Amino acid sequence: MSSAARNYGQGSSREHAALAPMYLGVKAVIVKSFARIHRQNLVNFGIVPLKLVDPSDYDKISQLDDVEIPNIARGSEEGESTFDLVDKTTGQSCKITHDLSDRERDVILGRRKPELYQGNGGLIGWSSV
Repeated sequence: MSSAARNYGQGSSREHAALAPMYLGVKAVIVKSFARIHRQNLVNFGIVPLKLVDPSDYDKISQLDDVEIPNIARGSEEGESTFDLVDKTTGQSCKITHDLSDRERDVILGRRKPELYQGNGGLIGWSSV
């Protein structure tokens, strides 16, 4: 998991800016806000774009904290979009949310291949999340 402040991905809209985190094993990014195109590229590579409901909660999470998002896969399958982020290191929690469309939700859940290039899948091999 990765976290960042405002406008995450600004100036990094190319596919490689999301490809590298995918190969590093990043499954989710939690931010105050996303750059629009980069957010879409994260989804296309199976990385869940999450926003803090209260941006001031950003300061509650430290770099090496052990965090989890209980039931995010099941909840997303059932149409939920707001979840608890639990910081197991400090015992604190905060609310996070995603604004995934049905198509994006299917990509994240591995039920649909992303439309990265013409031909639906194109040059980059896809593996489900």
